[in-house]
Amino acid sequence: AQMTVRLEHANLCVRDIDEMIRFLQTSFPAFRIRRDAIDADGTRWVHVGVDDTYITLNQSTAEPQQRWLPYEGKPGTNHLGFEVDDVEQLRERLRAAGYVDSTVPNSHPFRKRVYFNDAEGNDWEFVEYLSQDPLERNDYEL
Repeated sequence: AQMTVRLEHANLCVRDIDEMIRFLQTSFPAFRIRRDAIDADGTRWVHVGVDDTYITLNQSTAEPQQRWLPYEGKPGTNHLGFEVDDVEQLRERLRAAGYVDSTVPNSHPFRKRVYFNDAEGNDWEFVEYLSQDPLERNDYEL
């Protein structure tokens, strides 16, 4: 039997938790603050999401010598990808809120993808599938 796998949450260490909450709630209007707390060491952490998936935001306490740049070939997360119902509506919300569209050229008959940078320079992918057929959705040749 095949095991069911679902990404429940991602945990990010960020400079500005409130700004990241704004980005996430602009992207996903259904996201709410599930928990906003202070750890024993005095650093803030927040769970923002819905009942079955969320993003953890941890307050950073140090600045790296070199800022992370996605897609530069160094180990790290280039982007997180989220399936959404309407990427054009999401694009309009994010652009209106001042976020930078980083969408690479892409054209596929069964999916639409847009990418945005948050205020900290992280890249996020949003995909809308135009088919329920896994062979069409996951086609790499088109």
